[in-house]
Amino acid sequence: MLRSEYHRDLQLVQDELLMMASMVEKAIGRSVDALKNRDLLMAEEVIREDDIIDDKQDEIEEKCIDLIATQQPMAGDLRVLVTVIHLASELERMGDYAEGIAKICRMMGDEPPLKPLIDIPRMAEMASDMLRRSLDAFVKHDVDSSIEVRRDDDEIDAMYEQVYRELLTFMLGDPTVIRRATYLLWAAHNLERIADRTTNIAENVIYMVTGERYGEVTTPAG
Repeated sequence: MLRSEYHRDLQLVQDELLMMASMVEKAIGRSVDALKNRDLLMAEEVIREDDIIDDKQDEIEEKCIDLIATQQPMAGDLRVLVTVIHLASELERMGDYAEGIAKICRMMGDEPPLKPLIDIPRMAEMASDMLRRSLDAFVKHDVDSSIEVRRDDDEIDAMYEQVYRELLTFMLGDPTVIRRATYLLWAAHNLERIADRTTNIAENVIYMVTGERYGEVTTPAG
């Protein structure tokens, strides 16, 4: 393979990763919208389309492995390909969490809402914003932005704790709402895990750029 073809293919797998990230972000938003609006048709669409995300991960991984095997990339290029493989895996798991939220919507069916959903959509917006910024850092090889994304995970954790305490209060006050509260708790937990996966992406970007793991690079460059 000519070097020009190699660099073209290297760029293509990165573009495929960004396409996959867009699919995952869409799944997160639609799953939470379905939960908020009790839109069972949208929930079913999110569940079905998770197979497309799974297939995309397999496709990306195969292309990266083929490039590693045939081109034997060195240093920076090798880290890019390894990072793409890791990021595709993280995105696939995020898609699974979005699918899980859609399945929660399906389980809830047409039961009356326990409470208006405010914090869970906010968690989804924050997690999606973190995802966008982590992928932007990947494109730009931006360590500082990756560190900022990593730090923002604390805010998502705090929101999850707030949701947990509120739902626990509902359950203690009225045992008849335990099942509905538990469904919402599962959804919030999935969003907290999505944010965790986003921080994994940020850490992998740091490694891709610097060759060092997070913890070895802890402050933005001066």
